[in-house]
Amino acid sequence: MEDSQLFSKPKTPFTGPLQGGLQEGKSIIVIGTVLPNANRVHVNLECGDDIALHFNPRYDGGPAYVVLNTLQKGNWGTEEHKYESPILQGKPLILQILVTKQTYKISVNGKHFMDYKHRIPITGVKSMFVNDMVNLDFIAYQKPEVVPYKTLFKNGLQPGKDIVIYGLPNPDCKRIEMNFRHKYGIAFHYLSYFDANVVVRNTFENGAWGKEERSGGVPFKKDELFKVTISCDKDQFTVFVNDQQAHTYKHRFAKLEDIDVFEIYGDLQLIFVKPL
Repeated sequence: MEDSQLFSKPKTPFTGPLQGGLQEGKSIIVIGTVLPNANRVHVNLECGDDIALHFNPRYDGGPAYVVLNTLQKGNWGTEEHKYESPILQGKPLILQILVTKQTYKISVNGKHFMDYKHRIPITGVKSMFVNDMVNLDFIAYQKPEVVPYKTLFKNGLQPGKDIVIYGLPNPDCKRIEMNFRHKYGIAFHYLSYFDANVVVRNTFENGAWGKEERSGGVPFKKDELFKVTISCDKDQFTVFVNDQQAHTYKHRFAKLEDIDVFEIYGDLQLIFVKPL
């Protein structure tokens, strides 16, 4: 995606700049796993020595809860609490902070968690911090993903390359479709029909669809977060859903370097796509 910033497998504690500063309409996405022995997680949006947003899940012996606050001129403001938390020790964390004119809209694992009104103008926020209580996979700063989604591969597809997709099927989801395209057709068409509970794989070439590969058992659940990894190997595509192998598809279109588009359609909220 244009106008986006990605840190892959960053070490913690992590401090990184936000290119162009914090901007209305963009999201910060933190993806990782909370350590099993975590006592407090810190995710901060920083303006020099001040902290515009301090997002602080705590595990102090009782049920997990979250504290939010702002640090200005060395002084903490009034804490805001949420005495429930989907952010659990030893479990995956997908934190999304959407910047709006009045608030930070905070979502956890695809579900809205709470809003936090700005106490410091967003124009002053230049960097972010994550402490060492999270094992990080990615941090992204970008405009929210939208469906239909399309991204281009500069040098085509190559063996050993993966694409990772995080999303949430809508409660009334009918279908989710993912395609690897080239100039003349679709090399790999991966389509989940929820009502029929079937997954279709196929190739569109020379103006016609090939023979379908069909199997039962859609690997997604409505209104539940998913992680899809599609690996391209020399001989086949392999699809993993929530880190479990779901399907394989042997290449029918052999010129991998000509496959230069990936797209997603369907009834889902798209949270994050890690490109090739």
